[in-house]
Amino acid sequence: MKKSIPLFYLVVLISYCAFAQPKVEVYPSNWWVGMKWNKVQVIVHQKDIANSHASISYPGVKLLKTSKQESPNYLFLDIFISPTAQAGKVKIKIEGKGNHSVIDFELKPKRKGNGHAYAQGVTSKDLIYLLMPDRFSNGDPSNDRFADMNDTSCDRNNPFLRHGGDLQGVTNHLGYFKELGITALWLTPVIENDQALTDEGNTKRSAYHGYAFTDQYKIDKRFGGNEAYKEMIDAAHAQGLKIIQDAVYNHVGDKHFLFLDKPSKDWFNQWPKYTNTTYRDEPLVDPYASKWDYNISVNGWFTTFMPDLNQRNPYVANFLIQYALWAVEEFGIDGWRVDTYFYSDRDFLNRVNQALYTEYPQISIFGENTMQSVTEQAYYCKNNINTAWKSNLQGVIDFQWEGSVHDGLNANFGWSNGIMHVYNILVQDILYKDPMRNEILLDNHDQDRFFSVVGEDFDKFKMGIVLLLTQRGIPQLYYGTEILMKNFKNPSDAEVRKDFPGGWKGDSVNKFDASGRTPKENEAFDFIKKLAWFRKQSSSLQTGKTMQFVPEDAIYVYFRYDEKQTVMVVLNTGDKEKNISLKRFAEITKGFSKMKDIFSGNISTLSNFLMNAHESAVFELMR
Repeated sequence: MKKSIPLFYLVVLISYCAFAQPKVEVYPSNWWVGMKWNKVQVIVHQKDIANSHASISYPGVKLLKTSKQESPNYLFLDIFISPTAQAGKVKIKIEGKGNHSVIDFELKPKRKGNGHAYAQGVTSKDLIYLLMPDRFSNGDPSNDRFADMNDTSCDRNNPFLRHGGDLQGVTNHLGYFKELGITALWLTPVIENDQALTDEGNTKRSAYHGYAFTDQYKIDKRFGGNEAYKEMIDAAHAQGLKIIQDAVYNHVGDKHFLFLDKPSKDWFNQWPKYTNTTYRDEPLVDPYASKWDYNISVNGWFTTFMPDLNQRNPYVANFLIQYALWAVEEFGIDGWRVDTYFYSDRDFLNRVNQALYTEYPQISIFGENTMQSVTEQAYYCKNNINTAWKSNLQGVIDFQWEGSVHDGLNANFGWSNGIMHVYNILVQDILYKDPMRNEILLDNHDQDRFFSVVGEDFDKFKMGIVLLLTQRGIPQLYYGTEILMKNFKNPSDAEVRKDFPGGWKGDSVNKFDASGRTPKENEAFDFIKKLAWFRKQSSSLQTGKTMQFVPEDAIYVYFRYDEKQTVMVVLNTGDKEKNISLKRFAEITKGFSKMKDIFSGNISTLSNFLMNAHESAVFELMR
């Protein structure tokens, strides 16, 4: 007689089988109907899935092909989403030996407001504020540590460990940014960095900086996770603030699932033994460069714990491109700053940029190019140089401009030194298609803080701020500059990544509030605020043309102008009081009779005037 299985045991058996099913992960986790990028390559990651059969039955969605990799744990699905497809859950059936899975791959409606509610792009009308979330403000102490992550540290007394700053901390201070005159926020990466502590120079260090990703599709839960990021961006947009996300195409962290379980050996750049990049950019531009030097620059690893991605592998390229598109649509970001730009395959860079431009015509992208000259810097964005390979990047982080300002304010005036250096950098704008797309800066998270660079000289500090907010390009302010945060990268970059005072409950002072700042800090804050708000209402500073005059006797004079407005900027970088004669500038001052000091509001006759040593002035000319 055939015995029947009691119902209770049958339920237990079915539950056990379901529980025993190998974990399945899908990248991207979802997509959207109506996207121009409608052929999506979905990575299914599951133990021993390679020989399984995949099928889809959903109106307007077709499985074009499946592809295996060297690892048995991956199946790549090329899916076509027709323009007629509707939003809903596409069921992807995976059937194979010991594997019967159904994946709900969601097709969402596209966001509304492409180009004006999100993917707005940043332009020369904006003022960017760069911050490191871990070091800015801790809005939710409950997410400081997680026992299931490789790094459970959180110790503000240790400059190399996590400090607990998060996305809620940024959201809590949106009003502060608005008060200062900021229009866009650039956060260093907030993507999951489930990295263990690394040993660098016999010091245990955390990946709090965010540049060693372990899963692009997750926002690190120590920052608050995906929902906190969405909430922050929505709140920022509601207050008129744009969001720039930091991208890294060159490498990931060595705890990334694609490195721990490589789909194929050539997913990463391989060497017979560990080979570090030389960090040199010259072989990428040099017409006489050897292939050997070029290869090491581009394909050498950034560090031992940041495996170098091989973007020439089409699967790698698709993974990175699709993530970039996914992040814009999923979170509603407005632009990209691309880390370690020239270290990636340059044809891939053009591909990912073009995919973003096609889907989001107003989006902006600027790359980190720490080059040795303006020519090399211009080579990696849209330029007027006659070369076989042409970049489609809109603009670069203008480190050449930054270096010229440091020299201009610190070095003695000479034929090509001091403030002449700034003048000469602008002369070389003939190399760029549009130098207004370059992001200009005085410092950032990888460099000495500007106030220290100028020897904590407040007059030089103010001259730097004037240059930043009145010259061509998209200005970027590093967090804390407005309150005179200082330090050199000595003994490490942790010295220029100090916590923002007042960002943590219990801080002895709160620099977010005027009452917590010293008189000199308030003077710096108010100086930046005054010029930033003038710039927000100034068509000539935002989008106008530039006319500069060759510096003489350490005096630098330039004008920003358009049909509506003319602004005159004067810097006395010398050590003595100088008489400023306006006769030389008659070609642009003709027709004006008065000038308004934008800081004091005083209006005076347009005539010769005296300037103190290391003094800067900004005037709006009036008829």
